[in-house]
Amino acid sequence: MQAAPPVRATAIPSFTTALRAVESLLLSSGQRTARRNAWTSVLEDRRRAKDRVEAQRVLEAVTSARTS
Repeated sequence: MQAAPPVRATAIPSFTTALRAVESLLLSSGQRTARRNAWTSVLEDRRRAKDRVEAQRVLEAVTSARTS
């Protein structure tokens, strides 16, 4: 008697499972993008603050030169 070949059963994911997998991929990418955007915003805010400080120093120098 010949042995039957082994049966390989692979579960087909349900639509819900597949949707959750796609959602998790999209969210992880979205979170990376959100973090990158937030960091870029922080750097831009720092640059603007530095520019404001420099502009304030220039204005104070011009004002003090006029009053001297």
